[in-house]
Amino acid sequence: LPDNLKALFRPVAMMVPDYALIAEVMLFSEGFSQARSLSRKMVRLYKLCSEQLSQQRHYDFGMRAVKSVLVMAGALRRASPGLEEAAVLIRAMLDANVPKFLAMDLPLFHAIVRDLFPGLRVDNVDDDQLVGELDLALRRKGLQPL
Repeated sequence: LPDNLKALFRPVAMMVPDYALIAEVMLFSEGFSQARSLSRKMVRLYKLCSEQLSQQRHYDFGMRAVKSVLVMAGALRRASPGLEEAAVLIRAMLDANVPKFLAMDLPLFHAIVRDLFPGLRVDNVDDDQLVGELDLALRRKGLQPL
């Protein structure tokens, strides 16, 4: 900018927010006791995903995605208090991210989750009732279910 325009503006310093600290506080507020380690792993997962998965416009690994996953994890935690905290967080991350990913990115995402949470297995959601109802609705409309 020319000097006469520079004089009209003040310098502003900005910094990148600490996603891990924000996630830790949110997890603590949702009732997680292992919030520190889980928040670090979650932020690491999103960082690895942004670096290794294919670049797509609809992929979001920023603060908006982190917050939505943490809110989902809190709701899941309240709905099923007996589950292990890491399993609840993984379920929330899977529910929030898997529908957005392309088929070619899913194996890599699952591999990253397995690497960050070794030995922890999260069962798939039982959606047999939903699939059955969808099939029934399709048949009523005269459509062929897959």
